[in-house]
Amino acid sequence: MHSHSLDDWTHEHEFLGRHHVRNERRAIIVVVLTVVMMIAEIAGGMIFGSLALLADGWHMSTHAAALAISALAYRYARQRKSDRSFSFGTGKVGELAAFGSAVVLGIVAILIAYESVVRIVAPQPIQYGEAIAVAIVGLIVNLASAWLLRDDHHHSHSQDDNHGHDHHHHHDRDNNLRAAYMHVLADAATSVLAIAGLLVAKAFNLVWIDPFVAIVGSIVIASWAWGLMRDSGSVLIDVVPDPALERGIRARLETGGDLVSDLHVWQIGPGHCAAIVSIVTDRPQAPAVYKSRLSDVDRLSHVTVEVSPCPHRHDDHAGS
Repeated sequence: MHSHSLDDWTHEHEFLGRHHVRNERRAIIVVVLTVVMMIAEIAGGMIFGSLALLADGWHMSTHAAALAISALAYRYARQRKSDRSFSFGTGKVGELAAFGSAVVLGIVAILIAYESVVRIVAPQPIQYGEAIAVAIVGLIVNLASAWLLRDDHHHSHSQDDNHGHDHHHHHDRDNNLRAAYMHVLADAATSVLAIAGLLVAKAFNLVWIDPFVAIVGSIVIASWAWGLMRDSGSVLIDVVPDPALERGIRARLETGGDLVSDLHVWQIGPGHCAAIVSIVTDRPQAPAVYKSRLSDVDRLSHVTVEVSPCPHRHDDHAGS
């Protein structure tokens, strides 16, 4: 046995999303765009003595930090994809970045709400023209960034999935890209709401409209942050990604008297799941036989099979 190579039995543990490199490139471009805009706003605010410019610039810095986390996660996962110290590869590095990003997004929502309440209680004069101009420039940059980060892969392929394709795209998607997208979308939303709020406030001389609109925006951003935290967090703690996938595995394996006594299914990267299966049978076969039954299961990238013979059932058959 020792004279044989193990190459036929070993396999790679690379479970990155199918558009990892493309998404990494896009994230880096958006980080550069955001940082340039942030520096321009902070410098402009200092030169022109504009609080609106300064506030938006510092607000943008939180998004720049979160976007940088996304870009670094892509790079780290790609560089370490063959590192054996990661038991199931680096596919979940993006989920960790997404969770961190979601926390930052939640903090941004709280800060916007807090600042808005302060401004409702103690209204401050607003330089409308300049504030609207800042919001419009910010919106253009954010829309360009959102266009770059759009997750368009599910339009380019229509893969039939026996386990219901509503789940398919949900678990094929890249939460790290989604986190970056939500940051630029949150920034775009605050710009749109700011423009609307400022125009109404200016037209009707209602200073409280602007901070009130900002509170509405903060609630929307907080709900996005919560959704992203829940989705990325469930991957990090190995929640079963799709009950239909689990049912499909059982259905394929429980044939001819074979029973699944233990089954673990979890996500190891965007569009990649792993399974550990224990089978109890009175006609044990090689693990490869059971793996072949699962070969057409979409998204199942890593399978470990344990086979336990069932002597009692064998005796019953022998006696009958």
